[in-house]
Parts: sequence; structure tokens; C-alpha cells
Amino acid sequence: MEPELVADFDCVTGENPLWHPGEQRLYWIDIETCRLFRYDPASGRSEQVYQAPEAIGGFTVQADGALLLFMARGAIHTWREGAVTVIRDELPEARDSRFNDVQADPEGRVFAGVMPSRDRPGMLYRLDRDGSLTRLLDGLGIPNGMGFTPDLRQLYFTDSTSRTIYRFDYDRSSGGLRNQRVFVQLPKDSPEQPDGLTTDTEGGVWSARWDGSALYRFAPDGTVAARVAFPARKVSCPAFGGPNYTDLYVTTAGGNHKATEGQGAGGLFRLRPGVQGMADFPSRVGI
Repeated sequence: MEPELVADFDCVTGENPLWHPGEQRLYWIDIETCRLFRYDPASGRSEQVYQAPEAIGGFTVQADGALLLFMARGAIHTWREGAVTVIRDELPEARDSRFNDVQADPEGRVFAGVMPSRDRPGMLYRLDRDGSLTRLLDGLGIPNGMGFTPDLRQLYFTDSTSRTIYRFDYDRSSGGLRNQRVFVQLPKDSPEQPDGLTTDTEGGVWSARWDGSALYRFAPDGTVAARVAFPARKVSCPAFGGPNYTDLYVTTAGGNHKATEGQGAGGLFRLRPGVQGMADFPSRVGI
């Protein structure tokens, strides 16, 4: 599992790699510079496709093929080849913050984290298909990577600040979360933080390690099954892609300081881990 660099736009905070099954291409973002990129593995071509007016914290692929962008101030837009539609101007609780990592569920809802601000801790919301938002968790540090178990009965959720990956029971019919418990806990004084997350069909949990220069695979019982080293300190997010979801794409951050953050900082990498990933669900907000 040697990481292969497939694109490098010197991303300050490269994040949210996501496979678009309808296009057979991978999209990702640089949060700090408000840029959206895509990579076509068939041609090897990568390109910037959108310069957003504000930061994009995360996004999903809608069932109709558009991207659903979760942005600064709690704004939500759709994007399709440069055409932008505003779904929501702002979320009052996120007016001084932004959305962060997001995850669509099997019914087309979206779980969306909100970064902390000076006056508020981080939060986790659920965006339902009718556009309504429900706050599920409060008092968080930095809400981050999420992913489902293969049976779709549990959801993993990362709070980077507390250095914890939690596991919740998930109710598909209602989108509810309950029975929160710790899945992985790093030492409170660790210089490393768990960041983005994805899962595979064998029950493995792949967690990026910010300031840890690595991607970890955890077994369903929380033990470390594999560690992949990266030439970048800030490994930010993994996502499976490819026709059979056997390619694992990974973003890194720190591309504006490669001398200290590593030569792979700010790049997009690909691995061939020998397992099949869980395909991300399409969102169906407003559809």
C-alpha cells in the first residue's frame, strides 16, 4: 500500500475526496482557498473546476448528479458545471463559522458538522430531504469524519479535538442516532488528531491522522489493523472510488508549507489496499 501522488494543487486544507459514480471521476476541495477540483483516472487529468465565493467545508453527490455544497455561514448550494443554486443562505448558529465534514445516509439525508466559533462549540446537524435541519449533537470540538458499518445499523463519527472516534446506533427510518460510545480514543495529550474517515465492506474503518503522517485502518473491535505512512504530516481524509470501489483516495493539507509539512503536503494520493470500500450514498435533498 504505497501512496501514489495523482494530483497536487498545493492545497492548504485538502479535504473531502468523493467519488462521483455517474461521472467516474473524483472531486475534492481546498477549504482555505475555496477551490473545488476533480480528477479523471481514465485520462489522468486533474483540474480546478470552481472558485467558490466562500469556503466549502464538505459536499455530497446528489442523486441527480449535482454536488451539494456545505459552506461558510451555514450556507448550502448546489453546483453543476458552474451553475450554482442557493438552497440556504445561512444557518444562524453557523453565522460565524462554517460546515465541516458531511455524510449522506441511505435515505438521502445528510449528517453535517459545524465548526466551533468563538461563542459556540462544534455541532452536528442532520439535513433532511425537505431541507429542514435538526441539531443532533452539541458541545463538540471539531466534528469530522463519518461512515457507516456494512449492515447500515451503526454510524462512526469523529471529534478531532477530543481525539475520539465514536460509534452510534443508527435508525434508518428516522435518521436518529443513539447509544453513543467510544470506538477509538487517542491519548488526550497526543499531538495527533483523527480526521476524515471512511469504511470498507469488511467492516474496516479507515481514519486519516492529522499531524500523524499516516492513514490507519481499524478492525471492527477498534484494534489497529494497518498503518500507511504518507510524505505529509497532515493526512486529512480518505474515500473509496473507482468502478468497483477498490481504489482508496486520500487528501493531505499543508501545501503552502511543504518544507515543514512534507513534500506530499497538499496533494491527492491513491492506494490499492486490496479491500472494497463502502460506496457513499447520494444525497436527495430537494429531490
